Amino acid sequence: MTRPRRPAEPGVIPSPNIWDHPEIYELENRVVHEDGVLEEALRSVADWSGRDVLDIGCGSGFHLPLFAETARSVVGVEPHTGLVRLARRRTRRLATVEVRTGTAQALPVADASVDVAQARWAYFFGPGSEPGLAELDRVMRRGGTAVVVDNDATRSTFGRWFRLGYPQVDPEAVERFWTRRGWSRRPVDLTWRFATRAELEAVVRIELDPRTADAALAEHDGVTVDYAVNLWSRGY
Repeated sequence: MTRPRRPAEPGVIPSPNIWDHPEIYELENRVVHEDGVLEEALRSVADWSGRDVLDIGCGSGFHLPLFAETARSVVGVEPHTGLVRLARRRTRRLATVEVRTGTAQALPVADASVDVAQARWAYFFGPGSEPGLAELDRVMRRGGTAVVVDNDATRSTFGRWFRLGYPQVDPEAVERFWTRRGWSRRPVDLTWRFATRAELEAVVRIELDPRTADAALAEHDGVTVDYAVNLWSRGY
């Protein structure tokens, strides 16, 4: 997979894991997706069958075909122009899917046009995401549901690594941010299961700074990592 060039649009928040290493991030997506635990949790809070879906920060479009299996329509929004091209190539035979260039702060969709919105590890990390939440208020239909998936830094092996690598992220402040705005939290336990140690190491190294990644890998044996996330959801 060719590495997409970074976009120059103002206001875009860098996501170096997928921007700089799309092929490794693709591997990470596959590992998370394989056991179906997260997808089952998503369906339980926001079933997208027969509904209009928005995937915010869709990256290379990994999740768009899944939504397209049963959704009425699917729009993926991504600020990175190279990833937009990859997502469009991936979904070119899916008539109900459209990929648009844009940001969470200025979604290129009409008012009250979305039944289910998803953002997985994309932009909505608590404090600072208020402009994107205002856009959700604009685009969500009455009766719709928005879902945000983010790391739970309070538990799991990867959560501990995350706290070491991102000490500026306060899990308690993040939880207060969402709960005060009426979002509900569902904890979900995942497991990374890689085929080889090299795959595990590659993914850890795109998610953590070199020093933290070295320390994490030095203490951890095998090809699996327990990984906890929070699924935040809000009805409109």
